Amino acid sequence: MLGVTGEHYFTAQPSVGEHRRDVEFTAGGREYALVTAGGVFSAERLDPGTAVLLRKAPLPAAGAAGPFLDLGCGYGPIACVLATSAPRATVYAVDVNERARTLAAENAARLGAGNVRVVAPEDVADGVRFAEIWSNPPIRIGKAELHAMLDRWLPRLAPGGVGWLVVARHLGGDSLQRWLEEQGHRVERHASQKGYRVLKVGGA
Repeated sequence: MLGVTGEHYFTAQPSVGEHRRDVEFTAGGREYALVTAGGVFSAERLDPGTAVLLRKAPLPAAGAAGPFLDLGCGYGPIACVLATSAPRATVYAVDVNERARTLAAENAARLGAGNVRVVAPEDVADGVRFAEIWSNPPIRIGKAELHAMLDRWLPRLAPGGVGWLVVARHLGGDSLQRWLEEQGHRVERHASQKGYRVLKVGGA
């Protein structure tokens, strides 16, 4: 995720025009209307993989303490759902894309979700350990970059913590599961829907 220079949604400072728009979706029985813009991931709609993840992975309970991580947060749909589902928990929304971080912070403010902390990857304190890590990881950055990203963040799960990842099967969801297992992670295919795999990593 770090060090990618191509003009894409994982570019640190995209040059493409913003062209702001609203995206509406429902998750956890609640309706959301978030602002998005060009130069961020899935700017036209809620990404289908993200929709599957939010539908199939269990959202945290209202009293959950966290902290949680939305890794590669984009304009913040996962972070916003986690923050409203568990208002006592701190939710770190992390992305290399500066425009995405600005939008994620704006969307959290729209919802009154003061428990969202939007930061660049390097600004997460080393000592923070996460009860849950949620991600629709940027597969298109390439296998080496993707593996480096997961190698950096999955070890930051707290003891008993769980990671929830969604990956399209045709983009390597099954091979990613095998790679994670080879790295020593306990991995379960939690759900499959519409060509996506929801992987549960770790957990008690």
